[in-house]
Amino acid sequence: MKERGEDGQVTLLIIGFAGILLMAIVAVIDASSAYLQRQGLDNLADGAALYGADLGSSGIYEEGLGDDRLSQQEAAVRAAVRDYLARAGAARNYPGIDVGVRIDAVSRSVTVRLEAPIDLPLTVPGSPSRPRVAASSTAAVTVVAGG
Repeated sequence: MKERGEDGQVTLLIIGFAGILLMAIVAVIDASSAYLQRQGLDNLADGAALYGADLGSSGIYEEGLGDDRLSQQEAAVRAAVRDYLARAGAARNYPGIDVGVRIDAVSRSVTVRLEAPIDLPLTVPGSPSRPRVAASSTAAVTVVAGG
């Protein structure tokens, strides 16, 4: 009776481990790309919120310089955020970007939320074909007494 060899089983094991290693590499590359694109979107949201809060501030003439945050004019905030995103090339860098602007009258702050589809360099079978990332930032203008 002839003994059965195990050579074919080792080859199958090597191919299986290579497949798992390849999937792990793809996942790391995609995760890194998604992280970097989200960071870019986060920086864009920070800048838009700061710009909107700064240019949308009102109340200096009506309320004076108190010890609180300045109130925001909604139309001015929205125009400033649109202007900032246009000058920063948001639509060019993030095609399909969705922009949300919220002005909180109680806290006198501006929140900008950006959401965009991302392009991943590699695709994993079963993963979303067009994943989206989002970032938001809140800013307010506070009067600080000089000294």
